[in-house]
Amino acid sequence: MNVIGSRPDGWWRDRKKAQRRLVDELGRFAHATGEPVTVIFDGREHAIDPQPGVEVLFASRSGPNAADHDIAERVQADPASEQLTVVTSDADLAARVERAGAQTLGAGAFRRRLEPT
Repeated sequence: MNVIGSRPDGWWRDRKKAQRRLVDELGRFAHATGEPVTVIFDGREHAIDPQPGVEVLFASRSGPNAADHDIAERVQADPASEQLTVVTSDADLAARVERAGAQTLGAGAFRRRLEPT
């Protein structure tokens, strides 16, 4: 949601549509770079068209920052965590995943990578 929220385009009026749009953008990114992407959304699961190279998950619990917990757990469980980059603007999540070996990239910086040149 940090990436979605980094562009004030009215996404808050239709959160599900914004999530679908982000997954489409991530699909183009994965195709162009060859980098696999996992996105974990807060909130209830809903239908999102699958995109090659993009794994879409929803937080395993509810509440504020629920996806952050799942992201941190996945990084900690990954034996190659030093090869992961977590996109977040949340300082607490960034600190957690960096302690586990992952790199971080701010949502705004990643958003600029998604934008067509």
